[in-house]
Amino acid sequence: MSATTQAATPPRVVGFGDNVVDRFLDRRVMYPGGNSVNFAVYAGQLGAEAAYLGVFGTDEAAAHVREALVDQGVALDRCQEKPGETGYCDVTVVDGDRVFGDWNEGGVTTADPFRLESDDIAYLAGFDLVHSGVYGGVADQLGQLRSTSALVFFDFSDEDEFRTAPYLDEVCPAVDLALLSCEHLTLDDTISLAHDVRRRGPALVLATRGMHGSVLVDGRGTLHGTATPIEAYDTMGCGDAFSTAFAVSCLRSGWRRGALPPVVDLQEALALAADFAAKQCLVEGAFGYGKEF
Repeated sequence: MSATTQAATPPRVVGFGDNVVDRFLDRRVMYPGGNSVNFAVYAGQLGAEAAYLGVFGTDEAAAHVREALVDQGVALDRCQEKPGETGYCDVTVVDGDRVFGDWNEGGVTTADPFRLESDDIAYLAGFDLVHSGVYGGVADQLGQLRSTSALVFFDFSDEDEFRTAPYLDEVCPAVDLALLSCEHLTLDDTISLAHDVRRRGPALVLATRGMHGSVLVDGRGTLHGTATPIEAYDTMGCGDAFSTAFAVSCLRSGWRRGALPPVVDLQEALALAADFAAKQCLVEGAFGYGKEF
């Protein structure tokens, strides 16, 4: 990363949205997770000042997620607790990759999602970047952050229902960095989708393709990143690790709304992200903290 653009102070970031447990049936062990939780943890591991904002349930799983986040140094200053069950997803690992089973549609986090009040918006405005995603139940509120300087990073996942024109038209204008999981698409289709999303609002569109690498569209051209080869033990969280490392690297390059990092810094961010994601493939669950269930 160029010395002239690297930020002097640690980036301040917050994951806003989902918290879940991933229940590995073959191990009978559950691990804390959720896109926004993973983002906050990985950002902290990368040296950012990290927080999480969301709704916790009142069950044992919620207590476990809270304890793990506190242990990782993630701030939970304005989180809410509401009666209900924590979101869960049942998982098995086959040849190092995840196979998803039953889930409860996000539990209380999506059944009764966080609703922003003026104090919450002021809180989020104090961060350099706010992360959210399709499973957080808060996509319709992100537009309220456009009056602040906080960048918005949104994970569109890989499901077709989140790639319809109406959904993209609703969410994209509030987004600065869009993440697309495109392992199931060809390279040409991935690039086409990334350009389509960028035309709808985000300045940066990052598309991940598993071991086929990544694609980044920024209005100046199309960049390609390569995956770092590794013999994976558990791929849970690897996509989140990649995108988090990319976003944190961009912030360190001085990224803000209306001012993209230099292309050389973006290319370096893709390489750093690939290395960080590869290391994540050696960790049980998204970031450890397994608990029998």
